[in-house]
Amino acid sequence: MMVSRLVFAIFLGNCLWLLLLSSSIDANEANVNCLKSIKAQVKDPNNYLSSWVFGNNTAGYICKFSGVTCWHDDENRVLSINLNGLGLTGEFPHGIKECSDLTGLELSRNNFSGPLPANISSLIQSVTILDLSDNRFSGEIPVMISNITFLNTLLLQRNQFTGRLPPELVLLGRLSKFSVASNRLVGPIPAFNKTTLKPKANDFANNLGLCGEPLDPCKSPTGSRGKVVVIAAVGGLTVAALVVGVVLFFYFRRMAVVRKKKDDPEQNRWAKSLKGQKGVKVFMFKKSVSKMKLRDLMKATEEFKKDNIIGKGRTGTMYKGVLEDGTPLMIKRLQDSQRSEKELDSEMKTLGSVKHRNLVPLLGYCIAKKERLLIYEYMPNGYLYDQLHPADEESSKPMDWPSRLKIAIGAAKGLAWLHHSCNPRIIHRNISSKSILLTAEFEPKISDFGLARLMNPIDTHLSTFVNGEFGDFGYVAPEYSRTMVATPKGDVYSFGVVLLELVTGQKATGVTRGSEEAEEEIFKGNLVEWITKLSSESKLQEAIDRSLIGKGVEDEIFKVLKVACNCVLPEVAKQRPTMFEVYQLLRAIGESYNFTTDDDILVPSESGEADFIEELIVR
Repeated sequence: MMVSRLVFAIFLGNCLWLLLLSSSIDANEANVNCLKSIKAQVKDPNNYLSSWVFGNNTAGYICKFSGVTCWHDDENRVLSINLNGLGLTGEFPHGIKECSDLTGLELSRNNFSGPLPANISSLIQSVTILDLSDNRFSGEIPVMISNITFLNTLLLQRNQFTGRLPPELVLLGRLSKFSVASNRLVGPIPAFNKTTLKPKANDFANNLGLCGEPLDPCKSPTGSRGKVVVIAAVGGLTVAALVVGVVLFFYFRRMAVVRKKKDDPEQNRWAKSLKGQKGVKVFMFKKSVSKMKLRDLMKATEEFKKDNIIGKGRTGTMYKGVLEDGTPLMIKRLQDSQRSEKELDSEMKTLGSVKHRNLVPLLGYCIAKKERLLIYEYMPNGYLYDQLHPADEESSKPMDWPSRLKIAIGAAKGLAWLHHSCNPRIIHRNISSKSILLTAEFEPKISDFGLARLMNPIDTHLSTFVNGEFGDFGYVAPEYSRTMVATPKGDVYSFGVVLLELVTGQKATGVTRGSEEAEEEIFKGNLVEWITKLSSESKLQEAIDRSLIGKGVEDEIFKVLKVACNCVLPEVAKQRPTMFEVYQLLRAIGESYNFTTDDDILVPSESGEADFIEELIVR
């Protein structure tokens, strides 16, 4: 009986594996067909799409096509298509629908013509950037464009669009950049949400008859009667605005009084409100950890006392706690989590199964009222940020180079594992020196998955930023402000900034030292800008932390600095190395220290990758 069950289990597992594999193959094939369709539909008089040669069986081969960026370099899954200024002609490519994971489509400065598809939202439903400017598209702007709910950039200027602007465009709540200038449009301009989009006159200029803010007011067709209606409406709005203003005044005044109350000096009223909660369980992933309840966490942290805070970030506040048996823990209170209990439960179970030597183990979680608490293994040496930038710099001893290199290699390995070997693959989104914790032996552990979203080929929108949340300032890839989409290459950029911190000892958001020749000349800007300036002046050696100079390791330091520059200097994200490449580069630099154990990272099937790594090390 047991044998038959075992056979059935193996059979079922194989079936599931084959189903997943088939799904992946189908998705890759669909993306290939998408590009085939585009190439077949458009005319390319200048032969710019000559690199689009199909028939290759290598995973990710379409990622090398001109104008194509993939989610991952070893997958045929298209992230964005940029064919700007190639002189292409034809109609809007309907085959784009098979690129179902597409988040950016830029076709500006070509000769495309004809109307946009009425069902355009079903063709590019997950796109955040749509740039069709400087073409010859005509007809009315389709109403269904308002159903592309993740759009934050919509550029339609300098075409031949006619008719009115669809009022439904106001439903695009994330829209931050919009232009329909130089078309043949008429009628009123929709009342866009000014929180995200601030319309400018230039974005609507040179049309046949557009009116309304930010252009001249629309003329009333009903004469004096229309004026009365407008005056009444304005009057009503004025009264409503006055009422709202009074309400907001008293609300904020009340909030200020609450904040100043002295009965809550520790600012942990939220924790005190949980004291009456009885029987709230803590869900643990490790059987070796004793069963706990909310009251155990309250006692361990002294009701989340302010003195027990060990770090604050965009995702929440981390507290140290000590259980009755002496076991130390870290408990994170998530910041304003909007997730339902069911959603959080599902994500926690996924993240609880993600285990790697260089990731902070998630031991469990607790849901009490609106509070969401995550329990982690304690890291004695705290955050890398505090080690590199201690509050009391004069009495603190600078970290030595072997420790910094060990941290760089281990953190790179953990992030590379998330990108390349974790199933499902994960984009971190919030990499910084404040998301890397250190054990007693200075082994780095990546933490802070509060912003992470799983790379899901079906729900592409899960990889877009929520509420404009980018990550810590100074670490954000430059393309994020334009695309609002997280990618693995964005993580590479952020990690590059961390490498710069390790080499220079400077903070990501500001440099506090001048040049070697003129000490009084203090550079004003962030760390990447400073490195860019020094690189352009061939003065990168001036960036090295002075506490590391003269220790006989300058060659290793300079090699790590070059790796960091390759992560942050290229303006085009596609030019950055993958995290696997970054890890291999750093591992080769630190080979003599024997920091790493056997690799557990799958080697991406990327042709020429070994040559690329060798070339970077030599340079």
